[in-house]
Amino acid sequence: MITLVGGAAAWPLIAHAQQVQRVRSIGILLGMAVDDPQAKDIIAALLQGLQELGWVHGRNANISYRGARNPDDLRKHAKELATLAPDVMVATGGTSAGPLLQASKTIPIVFANVPDPVASGFVESLSRPGGNATGFVQFEYNLSGKWLELLKQVAPGVQNVAVLWDPTIIAGVGQFAVIQSVAPTLGVDVRAINVRDAAEIERIVAAFANFANAGMIVAASGLAFVHRDLIVTLAARHKLPTIYFQRAFVAEGGLISYGADFLAQYRRAAGYVDRILKGEKPAELPVQAPNKYELVINLKTAKELGLTIPSAVLARADEVIE
Repeated sequence: MITLVGGAAAWPLIAHAQQVQRVRSIGILLGMAVDDPQAKDIIAALLQGLQELGWVHGRNANISYRGARNPDDLRKHAKELATLAPDVMVATGGTSAGPLLQASKTIPIVFANVPDPVASGFVESLSRPGGNATGFVQFEYNLSGKWLELLKQVAPGVQNVAVLWDPTIIAGVGQFAVIQSVAPTLGVDVRAINVRDAAEIERIVAAFANFANAGMIVAASGLAFVHRDLIVTLAARHKLPTIYFQRAFVAEGGLISYGADFLAQYRRAAGYVDRILKGEKPAELPVQAPNKYELVINLKTAKELGLTIPSAVLARADEVIE
């Protein structure tokens, strides 16, 4: 009798211990090298978000990372992660979301920083994703028009604008179309520069710099982010006022950026990972738009370009780098 009672009392403790010790598996695919400074920031944001929700690597979560710039390497890493059969996978942008969806149609996928998941075929709709993926969009297309408006505000003399874009992605086409639509009202001529490879970027930017009253817009794409050091260097070398889609460019010497707080997206993505690990389905979790945009200005770069940032623009800035 004592043995039976003692054993019965121990059952809840044993069950609780087994529940606590259950380790869940999470795979993360980055569209850049894992040792890239921005990759480290992304991983830190994801880990912070997961830890706040009770998921700690090495305790109750096993988190695997893969990352690369080359599309072939990304596809290879996506297959490797899928082979591990994690409970959920995380894609850091469209360049990694596509390969993960090709690698698995069943493993839940949470993406962040993706420009147009519907047009890209990642989800059926924003409200009802329908498949094994959901997440957070990078921006709405009308943001592209605001880039040109801001560029004209900080550099009023600009009349010729080059748009550095990736024409191979649907989001690149959408962004350029919006910029083209607002250009006439601002008295600006726009032309496209492809971001396929470094040599092409350097050659075409150097040629474009010969135009009078020239400036640039760097549209959002994985390739632009990969070539960010070169693009910022070229903008400085040729004295081209340039607006970027992400803070990282301005932190490295770019003039101005306006876009979603991308690290906040990864912290929010951790929330979707948590909900999926607790049993919810990605097909039923709506794709969400950014809830925080940030305007970042580098005053040192403005001074080097001979520009005075209007007080109205400075007042709106979320961060001013001096």
